[in-house]
Amino acid sequence: MDSEERKTNRSEQKSRKILKSLIRKQPCDLLLVIGTGVSAAVAPEIPALCSWRSCIEAVIEAAEQLEVLHPGDVAEFRKKVIKDRDLLVVAHDLIRKMSPRTGDSKPNFFQDCLMEVFDNLEQHIQNPVVLQSILRLMERGTMVLTTNYDNLLEIFGQQHGKPMESLDLKDKDKVLQWARGHIKYGVLHIHGLYTDPCGMVLDPSGYKDVTQDPEVMEVLQNLYLTKSFFFVGCGETLRDQIFQALFLYTVKNKVDLEHYMLVLKENEDHFFKLQADMLLHGIKVVSYGDCFESFPEYVQDLTAQICKQRSPGTSCVDCAKRKLGENDMDLSKRVKQSDNVDTSAGDLNIVKKFETQVQGNCTGPPEGEAENWALTIPEFQ
Repeated sequence: MDSEERKTNRSEQKSRKILKSLIRKQPCDLLLVIGTGVSAAVAPEIPALCSWRSCIEAVIEAAEQLEVLHPGDVAEFRKKVIKDRDLLVVAHDLIRKMSPRTGDSKPNFFQDCLMEVFDNLEQHIQNPVVLQSILRLMERGTMVLTTNYDNLLEIFGQQHGKPMESLDLKDKDKVLQWARGHIKYGVLHIHGLYTDPCGMVLDPSGYKDVTQDPEVMEVLQNLYLTKSFFFVGCGETLRDQIFQALFLYTVKNKVDLEHYMLVLKENEDHFFKLQADMLLHGIKVVSYGDCFESFPEYVQDLTAQICKQRSPGTSCVDCAKRKLGENDMDLSKRVKQSDNVDTSAGDLNIVKKFETQVQGNCTGPPEGEAENWALTIPEFQ
């Protein structure tokens, strides 16, 4: 792509409208579902991150080089990758082939192949714009889950001083904490992480301890009912058996929900058909453009608009009262003392300082000061 084409794409990107219903969401009301498109934008030099197909092809190549798969099986799986439409089934069969015949996930050669494919990920981060945007949303309360095996987001976050934590569905306590919003920088890998051989599962039966646990399932499915899921860089996620088992099978009246999916618009007919189909599932499909290069900038712009929004109809005084109410304090009672009690100048100064700080929190932190922009509620003596 030459400089003129890039300039044209940037111009089109700036003029692209974004749904008001999306940018008016509060970050804490969103749950990001990130797929291979995010990793592909961040580390384009690693083919395995570009798509499910590319990932499976890279794993087969690694299996051949490591000699952990019979040459006949290598040839058979390469044919399946080309012919089969359901790549999740192919990937599941590949895992089974490189796992013990007992069906256990540990030990297995699949993990070794992934470690070969994803070696030295941190050295391949080239375009961190999307990761920066995701971290910015996480700072403000957005939850994140992913179908990816890689931990690019966690690596990038740790490089920037965030206490990132990779989670998988095997750890019930951690899943419950994350689902209840208690792990701010937690990333739930519903397929597991390539560094953990115990979490490499593509079949819902591998997570039967989770799917048959009423407490866990209730908490997870409640997220789909109460949060707005935002699918970013996802292609086959809604057909993913694990995602379906966790969020879709038992959720009723999906058409009443409001979720979002960001996609590439390669073909107009296909795009508008997808829009119509997804509305039946309560999902609004939006396009970032007709070329993948527009994706990072669109996500960056969208994030900026979401983060600058204030709750509609909420003034800074309302924010102050709500914050004080959460701590069993009433601002108006503190300011308006009864006639027989003197209000000291010190108390009034504290109130004024608090109101100023709340106003700052409503409009957002100055650039580069998000980490130190924590709301401190003064204690009135």
